[in-house]
Amino acid sequence: MSPRPQPLLLALVHTCAGLLAAGSLAATLYGGLEERRVALAFGVLVAVGELARRNDTQVREPAPLGAAGALSYALLGEAGGHPTHHGLAQVLAVVLAASLLGSVPHVARGQGPTLDHLSRRVLTVGFVAVCFQLPYGRGMFDDWSGPAYALLLLALLSLTALCDAVLAAALAHLRTGWPFGPVLRDELRAALGIGTAVIATGAVMALAVAVVGLWALPVFSVPLLLAQMSFRRYAAVRATYRQTIASLARATEVAGCTPAGHARRVAAVSRAVGRDLGLTEPELAVLEYAALMHDIGQLSLVDPVPAGATAALPAAEQRRIALLGAAVVRQTGVDEEVAVIVERQADPYPGQPLAARIVGAVNAYEEKSREGGPGGPLTALEELRLATAGTYAPEVVESLARVLARSSLTLPVAG
Repeated sequence: MSPRPQPLLLALVHTCAGLLAAGSLAATLYGGLEERRVALAFGVLVAVGELARRNDTQVREPAPLGAAGALSYALLGEAGGHPTHHGLAQVLAVVLAASLLGSVPHVARGQGPTLDHLSRRVLTVGFVAVCFQLPYGRGMFDDWSGPAYALLLLALLSLTALCDAVLAAALAHLRTGWPFGPVLRDELRAALGIGTAVIATGAVMALAVAVVGLWALPVFSVPLLLAQMSFRRYAAVRATYRQTIASLARATEVAGCTPAGHARRVAAVSRAVGRDLGLTEPELAVLEYAALMHDIGQLSLVDPVPAGATAALPAAEQRRIALLGAAVVRQTGVDEEVAVIVERQADPYPGQPLAARIVGAVNAYEEKSREGGPGGPLTALEELRLATAGTYAPEVVESLARVLARSSLTLPVAG
């Protein structure tokens, strides 16, 4: 059985983060701020980072500057050559207050940070602060200096990044029921991108402020802001690429070859099934593109298939249409992997790639459920189960059943 969402455990994580944040705020308000000028500078940095955050659920770290500033403050032992005395509670209080303040404009637009994002920020910063501030306050790092001290900060930040990836994967697993292993792989892979820049900037900021003071903060913020802009441009290119593929996929609908929304529905459910079966994020992207374009071969037919229902055609005709579709995909310049999946979606399943098995089964389900009236979805699923002897992969059909049982992706009948 596929794991299901676990709201109680998810609420427990949020509660732990909330209690830690509330306790830190209360302790800081009671004891007052140490080194107010330093706290204000780092608070402003974190708030500016949140203001510059990118409200995109596909981005692992939407506010890299804020994250780097928070980690740097948690690792700060000196400022301008003078020892600091802020502790764990003040680190969390300043970071949380600045994060919430910087999120106000986003909240006003209905795009505020999620509970998962805030919980990750509190727990991650709390982890690195425990690892550094408590030993530092006891003088355990007094003999560390030079390269050894820099390596210590990098080691702590690397361990923190690993823990953050595990936490992010756990939250996604608890919220959606996606398999933990593939989600963790995606998180670790994403951490090698902007996450590496966040770690390096956090360590450099802490070291620079210790030597030259707070003027180091704006200087060392610039490279990370430039990196953030580069990632935004890359994300914009990817979004444009996907929109181009979606527009190409709509050509079959505009030409009257397939019902409206058919390709989008097949793509949405195919991605969910792929996630359930453990595909990684790059594999899911290829799967989604192939699902969007799986029917494009019908544009080459002289006589259109009634209602675009290719699953009911003889196997030889299905393969011919799939070959025509792959030829069209290759002419568009889309990734060759997408063309291969489109080409092989009608092959006998034992020799198909997993993505082609998924597209073939989900397409057949959508067509059969559309034709079956009110009881169509259940009837269609049962027909696919009966056909697993040689047409559809049993593991894909069972995954489809799990996805439909626990989500709202029950393909609606197109009007």
